[in-house]
Amino acid sequence: MESGKAVPDTSNDPSSDQAELERIQNFKGKYPKQLWHLFFSEMWERFSFYGMRGMLVIFMVNELTMKEETANLQYGATQAFVYAFTFIGGLFADKILGYRKSLFWGGILMIVGSIVLALAPKELFFLGIGFNIVGTGFFKPNISTIVGRLYKEGDPRTDAGFSFFYMGVNLGALIGGYLCIAIANGTLFAGLVPAELRWNVAFGLAAIVMIVSLLTFTNTQKSLASIGKSPLLHLKDSKRKLYEVLTFIGSLAIIPVIMLMVAKTEYTDIFMYIIGPASLVYILYEMRNFSWEVNKKLVAAILFMIFSIFFWAFFEQSGGSLSLFAAHNLDNKLLGVELDPNGVNNSANSLFVILFASGLGLLWLWMNKKKIEPNTIVKFGLAFIFLAGGFFIFYDARFFTDANGVSSLNLFTTGWLVITFGELALSPIGMSVMTKLSPHKLQAVVMGMWFLASAYGQYFAGLLGAGIARASENSNNYEKLMVYTEGYGQLAIYSLIIGVVIIAASYWIKKLMGGVK
Repeated sequence: MESGKAVPDTSNDPSSDQAELERIQNFKGKYPKQLWHLFFSEMWERFSFYGMRGMLVIFMVNELTMKEETANLQYGATQAFVYAFTFIGGLFADKILGYRKSLFWGGILMIVGSIVLALAPKELFFLGIGFNIVGTGFFKPNISTIVGRLYKEGDPRTDAGFSFFYMGVNLGALIGGYLCIAIANGTLFAGLVPAELRWNVAFGLAAIVMIVSLLTFTNTQKSLASIGKSPLLHLKDSKRKLYEVLTFIGSLAIIPVIMLMVAKTEYTDIFMYIIGPASLVYILYEMRNFSWEVNKKLVAAILFMIFSIFFWAFFEQSGGSLSLFAAHNLDNKLLGVELDPNGVNNSANSLFVILFASGLGLLWLWMNKKKIEPNTIVKFGLAFIFLAGGFFIFYDARFFTDANGVSSLNLFTTGWLVITFGELALSPIGMSVMTKLSPHKLQAVVMGMWFLASAYGQYFAGLLGAGIARASENSNNYEKLMVYTEGYGQLAIYSLIIGVVIIAASYWIKKLMGGVK
């Protein structure tokens, strides 16, 4: 569909495409106009993704009657495959489909998965999850890569652009993260949605907004010049289409395998033991085609990926252990307003990103002009220090609890406020630096590896959450709160140590980056 009327074929006029690309990249002001359209496409897709993410553990425990330990492992496996498949999606975008067609195909799969979950969430849970995993793999890394292509190499506005784009991610996550779980729990629209249909409606809402996302991107393509077109335009149409059809068939054929691997988490263990080393071997193989200067930057990119694994392993307790903690150990009053504590857990971080992302991006610009902007390595170190501060606040919940093990939602939300500054120092800047450190031919793959690092973070987050659940099994609510907060205190200490180590090593890492800030 993408190669039809929506995208006129100008592939026979490369000079025209190049002139249009330069016009896009020479935009005036803080942001290119295309960024606004990509912002809204990503916003609705993230509504769908984070809406379902926030429901997973609660749905598995309450509706599929899983133990909390098992639910944490299932959550970690599901999220790990979501991010692992971004590497695969990036690979096929780079080599066969191009960013646009890959994104469109991923959106179609996500819509199908959400509809399946809306129609039969209990009976077809793993089928719906399988479609969403593969679909996200084709969608997520490629829209980020398109954003990176709107800027010339070395443009100091890139970080601000990614921070703004990341705000769109969180606007979708804020709305979807709260609405979906609140509808499913019956704390929102209870009078409108019958109790037996709450989960169906919540999953169905994710499908509707995904359709809006795809329509938005389809309209956006007209203003992207050559960005994201097929890398196989030099081949005959018949041969190119054959490669594309085989890719589509293969992505459908893998869904039953994904269903099995998510349902049986021991298979997830095997997959994670293989995919990481395999991706490193692939990037090392590709590095033979580049100079030492380029390869040093790729080594720096890999180091940032390793740092991010630790960050997301701690941060992504949000969808696992913190989700259960919010459901059982928090009151429902935030600044005097009655709210679903699970909804707050799923959306507070996103609200704070919306409030502060643009300002922080502009702060980076101002500091860059004054030549006082901290480099990317220091930003990563600061991210861990803020993460440590947030988890110390979660630990402090034990000092504000009642005899029933119910603590303060206000304090919990303050923890997310602190963690948000850590996320803003790492995640949007991380996406930006991946595009800066990778050659154009590998950008989608490197971006995919960035999300693959997130997959390992999700995987370890599931293991950590399962460990906490196991330690608190057969405990009363007060004892569970003590076990959970003790675990969060340990994560705070580890985060602080990692942050200090990264800042201390910044001089040597900066050498590898070869001038990239």
